[in-house]
Amino acid sequence: MNESAIVLTIFAAIGLGTPVVFATVGEIITERAGVLNLGVQGTMLVGAVSGFWATWVSGSLTLGVLAALVAGGAVTFLHAFSSITLRVSQIVSGLALTLFGTGLATFIGRAGETPLVGNPSKKQFEPIFDGAIAELPIVGPLLFGHDILVYLSWVVVAASSFYLFQTRFGLALRSVGEDPASAEAAGVNVNRVRYLHVIGGGALSGLGGAYFSLALVPSWQDDLIGGAGWIAIALVILASWRPWRALFAAYLFGAAGRINFTLQTLQIDIPSNLLAMLPFVLAIVAMIILTSGKRARLLGAPAALGIPYFREQR
Repeated sequence: MNESAIVLTIFAAIGLGTPVVFATVGEIITERAGVLNLGVQGTMLVGAVSGFWATWVSGSLTLGVLAALVAGGAVTFLHAFSSITLRVSQIVSGLALTLFGTGLATFIGRAGETPLVGNPSKKQFEPIFDGAIAELPIVGPLLFGHDILVYLSWVVVAASSFYLFQTRFGLALRSVGEDPASAEAAGVNVNRVRYLHVIGGGALSGLGGAYFSLALVPSWQDDLIGGAGWIAIALVILASWRPWRALFAAYLFGAAGRINFTLQTLQIDIPSNLLAMLPFVLAIVAMIILTSGKRARLLGAPAALGIPYFREQR
């Protein structure tokens, strides 16, 4: 593989991995609070269509991003309410959110006199650097050839890592995910912490969805994001619930999406369907691990992940 092919593969991996970075970090924050959310797929779809619709109506990419954040947080509130307040099975609630979000996104995309489905975005995110700096050998396209949301994803990863491991708020969050009874005995409001971080994680997933419709594939189709939400859940495990690892895990997924084209260019004959299914096999394995407490715990999962909290059990 020559230098140009390597650079193109890494560049594509960053672009393809960016929406998954947002969603994976959002799910890490959610699960660090002890709440399992299998509704990431539905949340990303709602974020994608909301961001596309807001940009379509207003002509503003900023409003599109804000709409995706709000929509992602809003639909995830439903999961937070059912799993935290009503103490419904988090697995059932998350799967219901995926079904609801998928249906809602399809409805929004096809409603009205001018359906969104099949239309390109009126605006899309473009690389923010041009000229000589973006044309530097190797580092030019890799560091300066991206749109603003790629750089925002790096900021989100750094900020979330600092928040989780270097602040007292992050300590409170992790304590809620590990031992909510002890956290509450220490003065932490467990339900409030869980609500805030589940909704915040949903907002990031919504932003990940918007990256598809406003940057990666600037248009709207019913299943625009493929299975990116499921991949994000799988990558949480691969990243061991740590944001920096999630960044590289997402780029690894992005490279897997690009590798098929690269192998064809190099005339290496590997069935494309086999390569395409590998990320989803990973997602299935992740689902099995997440629903098995002992296996998940061995990989570093929060001890209280997926377990409803009852204050009277202190």
